[in-house]
Amino acid sequence: MAKAIPIEEPKVHESAGVRRLRINKYIRERWIPRLLLIVLGGFYLLPLYWMVVNALKSTAELGVYPPTWYPHDPQWSNFRTAVNVFPFWTFLKNTSIITVLTVAGVALTTPMVAYGFSRIQWPGRDKVFYLVLATVFVPFPALIVALFDIFVRLGSVTFPPPFEFLGGPWINTFKPLIVPYFFCFLPAPFWIFLLRQFFMQIPQELSDAARLDGAGELRILFQVIMPQSWPALVAVSLFAALQAWNDFLGPLLYLQDPKKYTLSVGLTFFTSQASHDIKFNLLMAASTLVILPVVVLFLSFQRTFVEGVTVGAFK
Repeated sequence: MAKAIPIEEPKVHESAGVRRLRINKYIRERWIPRLLLIVLGGFYLLPLYWMVVNALKSTAELGVYPPTWYPHDPQWSNFRTAVNVFPFWTFLKNTSIITVLTVAGVALTTPMVAYGFSRIQWPGRDKVFYLVLATVFVPFPALIVALFDIFVRLGSVTFPPPFEFLGGPWINTFKPLIVPYFFCFLPAPFWIFLLRQFFMQIPQELSDAARLDGAGELRILFQVIMPQSWPALVAVSLFAALQAWNDFLGPLLYLQDPKKYTLSVGLTFFTSQASHDIKFNLLMAASTLVILPVVVLFLSFQRTFVEGVTVGAFK
């Protein structure tokens, strides 16, 4: 039997003009946006780079003009010296306690509120949600006086079991910095909005099937919705951790004992103890140590964070 000979299709030769247009389109759509993002990223990273560079400089090199762009003789001992200038480890412990409990409160209560605004139908739901979302535009300094008065008055309230630990003074304790986040305090409305948008992308049929099987709303939330929403929950937890870790006004307002200060407030010890002779290399070294955990945390969950804050991430 004769073997069929395949017929080769004639090759279409690309003209020089078409090739040039294709290359220009590739450069315009691929390389130019990437180069622009690299340049903008460099501008954003410049303060961080300058902080680390100054943290490694000696006092003599720090006073050189014009300033050098890299340390000629890196002084790694600046970090060890910086943590001894002020009680760094005590402030680190205080900040860690506040941050961990804040994240726990946000991760526990914020999904419940977002679930009620997204998966449960009740009269006036959307109007109440818009009212809650409007509180995002309320600046925190506008609430300082009212909040301080509330926390002072809570010190004389007797709480029933099992909330006896909330009794006693609130000022000069960690309670004003932690407890409000268990009740979706500012800036929780934005986190509620983020979780609500993510929950609304999950097919309603999953909730309906769970209800037919006899599951309650809390069981649906924690066993059906939450396993599908880990990226959004991680994103909200990172936002809460960043808020608690960098908070300056709250600890400055409510904490009066220096032993209870956080790292953000503790950095002011450099200016208060050094008077007019501030060692900026040690200040930069301490600042680098303060932001280092946040950078490591973000890099560890970068992909999940981006997926969580992107609308339409659920498939």
